[in-house]
Amino acid sequence: WARLLAQVVYYFAGYFQATKSNAETVSFTVPSGNFGNVCAGHVARMMGLPIDRLVVATNENDVLDEFFRSGHYRVRTAAETHETSSPSMDISKASNFERFVFDLLGRDGARVKALFTAGDFSLSAQEQAQIKTFGFVSGSSSHADRLATIRACFENYGVIIDTHTADGLKVALAQRDPGVMMLVLETALPAKFAATIVEALGITPPRPAGLDNIESLPKRVVEMPVDA
Repeated sequence: WARLLAQVVYYFAGYFQATKSNAETVSFTVPSGNFGNVCAGHVARMMGLPIDRLVVATNENDVLDEFFRSGHYRVRTAAETHETSSPSMDISKASNFERFVFDLLGRDGARVKALFTAGDFSLSAQEQAQIKTFGFVSGSSSHADRLATIRACFENYGVIIDTHTADGLKVALAQRDPGVMMLVLETALPAKFAATIVEALGITPPRPAGLDNIESLPKRVVEMPVDA
């Protein structure tokens, strides 16, 4: 909870920097696997921040996108969990998701426990309709989408984005409302995913100061016994 609540500040900070009056609304697109950061956006919206929509962007591991599109939550097996070029979103089960479902189902803790104990569940049509009242929509992105989005962002704006942010930007462009400002949360440094950046742009992304040639520095290792 502490980390999630700390992230609520990001949404207020983003809103205040992007708007000029409290009458304005904004939407946020969040690359998400475990539903942690976007759950902070949900908390911010419940606190009264004028958020129009919270857009959940997934990669090929589309557990969350499937839920928001269909009302069906299905935990993936290891064999069904894909290794992708946005690996922080390679998840089979969204570990923070119960917190939103708790609010969605009227804070009925016993029902939420029963649903998640079962593992897979489907909402009723009425419950699924309630999702819209919380402002959530979703979309997914593929490796080809990431490459195309990274390339377009660099060609149009001269900015290199990482693979997870590319998932977010791809979904944001598909979900944006011309009358509402859309903010996309950037999640990582492009240098962490250099192989995909090279594949998309043909150039190596710059590293932060002090990390150049880090591979050539001495490695210091202490082996510890396997003892609790």
